Amino acid sequence: MSQSLNQSQSPYHGVFFDLDGTLVDTAPDLVAATNRLLSARNLPLKPYEQLRPCASAGARGLILGAFGIDTQHPDFIPLRDEFFSNYENALLVKSKLFEGIDNLLNQLDQASLSWGIVTNKSERFTNPLTELMGLSQRAVSTVSGDTTPHSKPHPEPILHAARIANIDPSKSLYVGDDIRDIVAGKAAGMKTVAAAYGYCGCEEPPEAWGADFLIQTPQDLLQIVFPSRV
Repeated sequence: MSQSLNQSQSPYHGVFFDLDGTLVDTAPDLVAATNRLLSARNLPLKPYEQLRPCASAGARGLILGAFGIDTQHPDFIPLRDEFFSNYENALLVKSKLFEGIDNLLNQLDQASLSWGIVTNKSERFTNPLTELMGLSQRAVSTVSGDTTPHSKPHPEPILHAARIANIDPSKSLYVGDDIRDIVAGKAAGMKTVAAAYGYCGCEEPPEAWGADFLIQTPQDLLQIVFPSRV
């Protein structure tokens, strides 16, 4: 069946994904970089399960989870810069695609349905990570948090990705594991999908984000993208 798929079988012209917590499970390496901050200060390490949800908010969330300080604290910037250095030096140790993502992307490719990546991760990390994982070579567009003057929840990064791909946002899906993804996707005019299998680190559960769809596994997205295949 998969070989007979084509784009006309989908009501959508493109699918755009968040990266961390949606396409790639980067939490193991992000948490490791955070715990190295604690270790360097002879502080107790935080359990992986405690810090994993914080990964959806990047350095800001992880430093808050580990040290209890926000971006206004005078120690935040040096901790963030040290975290970035830790992470850059061990970017792809245990990170991997979420189970089912490879099959999902293969199905989209076989159907000639374009897909892209829109993340708040800096290009400094996005570009090597997606290249090493073989994602950037397949994605029609890859937009990072510093590619445009704005980051999510502003819609501009998503709109920029759609412009690069020459895809109408109103005929596209945006998939993410944080409420910022849903806010940004809606503001960009896309249908939105909350990935409940991801980090989902905000206080509200994914069911409360107001997304058009909610998925428990990457495979569930295929039923949304190709509704006629059931």
